[in-house]
Amino acid sequence: MRIGYFLSSEEYTPAELIEQAKLAEEAGFEGLWISDHFHPWVDAQGQSPFVWSMIGALSQVTRLPVTTAVTAPTMRIHPAIIAQAAATSAVLHQGRFVLGVGSGEALNEHIFGDAWPRAAVRLEMLEEAVEVMRKLWDGGFVDHDGEHYVVENARIYTLPEEPPKVYVSGFGPKAIDLAARIGDGFVSVQPEAEHVKRFRKNGGGRKVAQGGFKAAWAPTEDEGARIAYEKWPNAGVPGELSQVLPSPRHFEQASQLVTQDMVKESFVCGSDVEAHLEMIGRYADADFDEVYVANSGPNYREFFEFYKRDVLRKARS
Repeated sequence: MRIGYFLSSEEYTPAELIEQAKLAEEAGFEGLWISDHFHPWVDAQGQSPFVWSMIGALSQVTRLPVTTAVTAPTMRIHPAIIAQAAATSAVLHQGRFVLGVGSGEALNEHIFGDAWPRAAVRLEMLEEAVEVMRKLWDGGFVDHDGEHYVVENARIYTLPEEPPKVYVSGFGPKAIDLAARIGDGFVSVQPEAEHVKRFRKNGGGRKVAQGGFKAAWAPTEDEGARIAYEKWPNAGVPGELSQVLPSPRHFEQASQLVTQDMVKESFVCGSDVEAHLEMIGRYADADFDEVYVANSGPNYREFFEFYKRDVLRKARS
């Protein structure tokens, strides 16, 4: 299983993300995820650089494959513009770029005051957006009059040799089925074997399944748990709230109901090698082909040294 690193745009400055990408390659990670946000989840995270600027910068400092985890090509940015951005990114990364897409969250996508569609409509929009992008990647001028998008006399002139692959995020059954039907791969942050099985059974076959999880490296588990809770209390917010809450302050309000132990359930905290290997193993056992780990907090240099020295070698043995 390929093990990559997840660049958290919500938490780190552009310079820190570039540094982390270089450290990830030096440590032996095999790919990069990068999040695409307009806002952080909560103010304690404190960052949100524009992902397309970051992807261009990454092309100049690393040769690792890069996947957006994930972009919503539906409301905040028209799919025709995402198609151009992804095409340029694929050229800059010499084909090592994957466009990961999903139906998005109100936190990032409602910023122009548009009504936030219900989940079924968001999936319809995502499917049509992918159709628009693939038309544009075929070359030539494109006209599209759809249910949600209009494109007129549009042509992308800077195209990679091969169109970017589109991996689709899915958590519920309908989203997973959509990923299986239209995606070149599958994206999830839950080590659920049933999700991967459903994706493969309903059309995904042996296409790539990518998973991801968060860690908080620190000398002790308790210190890691404290960092995780300080930076990511939203990790314990249940149900569909992550898709419908509109701003960081609303996530902060919802997070008042979250305890440190609740956040700890979704993080690997501390410096115990076996705990990190166990989480990686959960994704391997669930039949994921790739897993990406994000570090939270100030100790990212120690995290990379730890993975280089103790984790990656054992995970591959």
